Amino acid sequence: MKLTGPASHSFFSQRLKLHYADWGNPDKPPLILVHGGEDHCRSWDWVAGELMADWHVIALDLRGHGDSQWTADGNYPIMNFVYDLAQLVEQFGYEQVTIVAHSLGGNTALRYAGLYPEKVRKIVAIEGLGPSPKMVEERALTPIDEHWRKWFADKRARAARKHREYASFEEALQRMHAENSYLTAEQARHLCEHAVIRNENGTYSWKFDPHIRVWPILDITTDQMQALWQRITCPTLLCWGEKSWASDPEADGRMGLFHNARLAKFSDAGHWLHHDQFDRFMAELKGFL
Repeated sequence: MKLTGPASHSFFSQRLKLHYADWGNPDKPPLILVHGGEDHCRSWDWVAGELMADWHVIALDLRGHGDSQWTADGNYPIMNFVYDLAQLVEQFGYEQVTIVAHSLGGNTALRYAGLYPEKVRKIVAIEGLGPSPKMVEERALTPIDEHWRKWFADKRARAARKHREYASFEEALQRMHAENSYLTAEQARHLCEHAVIRNENGTYSWKFDPHIRVWPILDITTDQMQALWQRITCPTLLCWGEKSWASDPEADGRMGLFHNARLAKFSDAGHWLHHDQFDRFMAELKGFL
């Protein structure tokens, strides 16, 4: 009997039960896929389908996302995502892995590669460098007390607000398509099917923890993060969509912090460039791998 999708498995990290999808072929080299914020592991289905014959493809649901458990306090420091990735690699017992990651996942994966450069064979980061230098400078102009008061207010507001409910699946689908007009109808439907859960009252809600949207203040500094990037020794492919909110890593100087990296730019693509320009992305990815 032919399987129609990946196997679903779980592991534990810091007492949280986390989920991952596994496309099989355990004798092949390991390839770990890490999604972005407010996303889920099954957004990699098309990528996995192209690579599963030659790789042992594993896609992680980050804590608070997809079918992974939410934290009890609703806090999601990025270094905890890094810990989860490290825990997944540790549990499989891999000596080396290849990683492809998007946005928050890319930020997580690059930090991991800096912490454990010997563990990463190659890494692809799709818009995973975080806020541009200009955005970081602008944020630094706000006094620390204002940052914390805003964070407190945002957390209270999020705690008091009910998770968004959609009356029908089609309503949630329309919302998803509105967020990324580059998606085809088929892509949007597939992503939405794995992104929502049906509530007891029959409505639909996104699977991710709403507190994910309140960005953590406590984190390593920009200088510390860049120091981790400089520790990365493996070949690195940075991908950037020219119509994204993110800045060009080459133009803003961050590309120069990597020892062995090249940049792939994608025209007519936004932040989800691996969906927006799938064929072009896969050509770049396969060539790099």
